[in-house]
Amino acid sequence: MRILLTGSNGFVGGRIVADAHRRGWRVVGIGRQAAPANPVDRYLRHDLADPLRLDEGVDAVVHCAALATPWARPEAYRRANIDGTRHVLEWARSHGGPPVHYVSSSSVFYTQSDQLGITEDSPIPAPDAQINTYSRSKLAGERLVRAYPGPWSILRPRAVFGPGDTVLLPRVVTAARAGRLPLLVRREEEPVVTDLTHVDVVAHYVAEAVERGVTGAVNLTNGEPVELYPFLFALLDDLGLPRPTRRVPVGAAMALARASEIASTLRGYREPPITTFGVSMFAHSKTFDVTRCRTLLGPPPFTLEDGRQALVEWWRSAGGPEAGGRPDLLDHPR
Repeated sequence: MRILLTGSNGFVGGRIVADAHRRGWRVVGIGRQAAPANPVDRYLRHDLADPLRLDEGVDAVVHCAALATPWARPEAYRRANIDGTRHVLEWARSHGGPPVHYVSSSSVFYTQSDQLGITEDSPIPAPDAQINTYSRSKLAGERLVRAYPGPWSILRPRAVFGPGDTVLLPRVVTAARAGRLPLLVRREEEPVVTDLTHVDVVAHYVAEAVERGVTGAVNLTNGEPVELYPFLFALLDDLGLPRPTRRVPVGAAMALARASEIASTLRGYREPPITTFGVSMFAHSKTFDVTRCRTLLGPPPFTLEDGRQALVEWWRSAGGPEAGGRPDLLDHPR
């Protein structure tokens, strides 16, 4: 098997490289860095905001490259996540129409409310009702993929975490260290319940989708919904970081986030200390029905607890996220 992998230098892409090589596949990686960050078989430095020119035959395409930050200029999302997807699909169409597997995001489903048991057929908010610009750009990418004439799949991981994380964990750690991680108080008495997905589980499922020729949309999670705050408290304790103690009503936090976003927009889109998306993730339950995932791709190879322990071990051994170490969960004792 020979695959073209966009975003091969990234958090998720790097783990897909490792899983693919474990299966004996050859990987043609694409990234914006001058040199590959992961050991691919061939590497092309390229910004997918521009049309892709690559003379290479592959058995499948995995489009993992994306601007995955929760805050950026709308133009940046358009170039990376919409134009980039269009250019990958144009390349695939002109090179024999190999299967395209698009790593999207579960955020295309999100609303400012609890959502339990989301399936692949659950309603998706219209573009102008998407929860943020990032999810809107990923939804636009999905629509492009659905128009591709060859085989395609849309894979929607939820809340990806693990060693090497550059999006979720660093923001939580920064807020916890600064004492800015709030304990949100909901009007409802029910706890916030969430699905999470370890990065190596995502990589495994992406590779399984390629190997099994899966088509259509599939939600990806570990399939172990947990109460958010107890899970977070245990992780912070293990990392030696303070638990949040400042209780803030959800409404007040959301109002502050909106004001912060307006101020950030006026200051050139510098990332604000709090966003409406971030508040929503801590304020509302999000769980997914993974029946289709289990049927088509099998059970996850690691439990959520395996993933949490691997993350803690990486933090302790590599000095935290700044060090960039990435232990292999396949070799982690379970």
